[in-house]
Amino acid sequence: MIGPMDLLNTLVDKGLRRASPTREEALAVLATTDDELLDVVAAAGKVRRHWFGRRVKLNYLVNLKSGLCPEDCSYCSQRLGSKAGVLNYTWLKPGEAAEAAHAGVAGGAKRVCLVASGRGPTDRDVERVAATIAAIKDKNEDVEICACLGFLSERQAERLREAGAHAYNHNLNTSEETYADICTTHGFEDRVDTVRKAKHAGLSACSGLIAGMGESDADLVDVIFALRELDVDSVPVNFLIPFEGTPLGEQWHLTPQRCLRILALARFVCPDVEVRLSAGREIHLRTLQPLALHIVNSIFLGDYLTSEGQAGKADLEMITDAGFEVEEAGTTTLPEHRTGVPAAEPAPAGAPPGGRADLVAIRRRGAGTDLPPNA
Repeated sequence: MIGPMDLLNTLVDKGLRRASPTREEALAVLATTDDELLDVVAAAGKVRRHWFGRRVKLNYLVNLKSGLCPEDCSYCSQRLGSKAGVLNYTWLKPGEAAEAAHAGVAGGAKRVCLVASGRGPTDRDVERVAATIAAIKDKNEDVEICACLGFLSERQAERLREAGAHAYNHNLNTSEETYADICTTHGFEDRVDTVRKAKHAGLSACSGLIAGMGESDADLVDVIFALRELDVDSVPVNFLIPFEGTPLGEQWHLTPQRCLRILALARFVCPDVEVRLSAGREIHLRTLQPLALHIVNSIFLGDYLTSEGQAGKADLEMITDAGFEVEEAGTTTLPEHRTGVPAAEPAPAGAPPGGRADLVAIRRRGAGTDLPPNA
């Protein structure tokens, strides 16, 4: 039986060569112990730094149309019959969406993700999104636009590209074998088909998963290998947010350590793609979020579709404190062999960060006061 360090050395070697791990090696990552966890993070970090340096790409979500979806995805707070109490509203006007997007760009986001609930857009909906893209680019010409609108026709995918969309997101979410356990209104192959249509239209394919829905290690390995086979450019790794009022509202399977292993698995299997730490990170990784930056090279800034995220200022401080840097506009995220564009040079070392007097608080509670201690 291969030892943990031999396993990790093998995975690093394969990651630097873009070679695929075996299924057994992938399963072994998820089976590592807590005592081996920092070694797993360090190994994944070697692969991450080889392809992406210390850059962190910031992405910002704009929910164009929220709630009232006719699909029955068990994990989703916007699903048919949801009692989660999330915001429900119809399409934002292009100007409203552009204003929201501008806030994200001002906060450092390089990509804006335009999302709308529903099975898929009508042609009229696609034109709405095209107008929204134009309004956003009028204020922020260089920003990347990713659309996430559900199932697409080939013509709709082409229209989005013509309108200025850079990428299209459609997550696989879980393995093909267990997909019917989380959704009955469409199937795994429907999602695969949409990713392929987006790629065929010239859009950068963004597709990922949701962990924490009761899946097995084998399911996680299956879905991540499926993403590698599709050769997507971006893999968002979401951790289930168990909304009360949804069928999975009682599912709390994840620990911070489990989340880090899942992220490392994604990095080892998809070494040279954008691995994005996505929804649920604040809930499940908690104080271990900075460790995840050694594995992923991309995060969402601020809030998600129907839940609040960590404050944007806290995200930026976390990146800086962990020794990473925000990827600047105009920088190519992916390695040259995926884009044909030379990779960004590492940024020169800057001046030491300034002091943070706002973090210094004089104690006025506990011993010697009438106030209770901080314990």
